[in-house]
Amino acid sequence: MVAHTASHAWPAHAARTVPWRQSGRHGTRADRMLREITVALPPMIAELPYTPPPEVAGALAEAAREVIAVDADPRGHIGALGGLLLRTESVSSSKIERIDASLDDYARAVAGIRSNESASSMVAATRALAQMIDRAGEAGRVRLDDLLAAHRTLMEDDRMDGRYAGRLRDVQNWIGGSDHSPIGAVHVPPPPDTVPAYLEDLVVFANRDDLDPVAQAAIAHAQFESIHPFTDGNGRIGRALINAILRRRGLTRRTVVPVASAMLAERDRYFALVNGYRDGRADEFVADLARGTRIAAAEARRSADRLADLPGEWRELSRPRAGSAAASLLAVLAEHPILSAEEAQQLTGAPLSSVYTALDRLEADGIIHQVTARQRNRVWGVDDILAELGELAARIAAAVRAGDR
Repeated sequence: MVAHTASHAWPAHAARTVPWRQSGRHGTRADRMLREITVALPPMIAELPYTPPPEVAGALAEAAREVIAVDADPRGHIGALGGLLLRTESVSSSKIERIDASLDDYARAVAGIRSNESASSMVAATRALAQMIDRAGEAGRVRLDDLLAAHRTLMEDDRMDGRYAGRLRDVQNWIGGSDHSPIGAVHVPPPPDTVPAYLEDLVVFANRDDLDPVAQAAIAHAQFESIHPFTDGNGRIGRALINAILRRRGLTRRTVVPVASAMLAERDRYFALVNGYRDGRADEFVADLARGTRIAAAEARRSADRLADLPGEWRELSRPRAGSAAASLLAVLAEHPILSAEEAQQLTGAPLSSVYTALDRLEADGIIHQVTARQRNRVWGVDDILAELGELAARIAAAVRAGDR
């Protein structure tokens, strides 16, 4: 538990009572008769100072060291690692929202093959995360337009909320409670007319350079969740903001910290700490994100070692002839864990007939497997890479639940 002192105080959210009327008559009589609601008003934080207490400052420093070490990648497999971490983060972030799919369904959706709605949503989350991080790194800034663009990428194919993709909400939303009104809600975000000003304030905060980067990412995320600027997708975009800030601040250059896996491991605790932020308990959430970041980065380094070893293990298992299509394919599988025959041909430069022979051989050797149940437009997944995606998230979860603090 983090101790609180006046020097580390963070302002709690204020509250305001505002008129309320349903858009239609739905729910219970209490839902229909509700005429006033109490909304939360987060503080404006653009220029607020934040000095963590000593024990939290130490945790933040440890987290930063682990993140920087992941990005160093001394064994030269940063491309494969970056892809693995990106997918791990977006898949775990989706699971926090109860969006789940099998790895094969996810692989099919990555390849652009029709899959179930959850798998397609997870792939959209992967693309939105990559887009948001890349733009923050390229611009050296977090920009509102990039947040909106990432939300558009995430939500544009959503059956329910696609029409709101890339748009700030113009309706009152709430978290928890009734489906028909804010009765019993855990959190009622600020009114829609205040959202643009709140986001402008948040962007200024996210672009400061006088704060610890991990603490800045934690507070920005909690503030974003309090604002809840979209009709849906707030959690996934808010968690993407964490890695966007780490990229902007230079802690990462080519990788992603799969911190959502740590949050997923103790989902209720994560939500409780975000609620605590609304009461002014920022230190607790900052400390927890530092812990999750440190654990996630440390386990990512283990994955980096695993990825570096895999090509040699595959060569030993398959023993392809030097210069063959199979040998060429083994050299690139780690960076392309989901691929079609046409993509394999582009990567190897081999004739398509040789590529099919190589793919069949690697499948027989147990290195890849088909994720499509058809003869045309087949797609393969690399067994060890797809397995590592799940194993990395599981190791992070185990460390978090074991009380690795």
